[in-house]
Amino acid sequence: MYIHIGQNTAISDKEIIGIFDLESTTVSKITRDYLHTNEKKKNVYYVSAEMPRSFVVCEGRRIFVSHLSSGTVARRSRAIMNDE
Repeated sequence: MYIHIGQNTAISDKEIIGIFDLESTTVSKITRDYLHTNEKKKNVYYVSAEMPRSFVVCEGRRIFVSHLSSGTVARRSRAIMNDE
């Protein structure tokens, strides 16, 4: 199944490694460095031009930055898992 993470972007629930709140996780220098390094490698995809609130780490080192809250994305993921 696919999870809609904003705008016209949906990702497979099987690819998701983690869903993270951008504000609370970027307090850590390690997380900021991780995102910065992957941005340089062009592994970071911005779903929207709106203020980013969460990021989703997927297999293949792909990171999707979304304007949706991490709670919203997680709820959508749980809803799909409960339907299966």
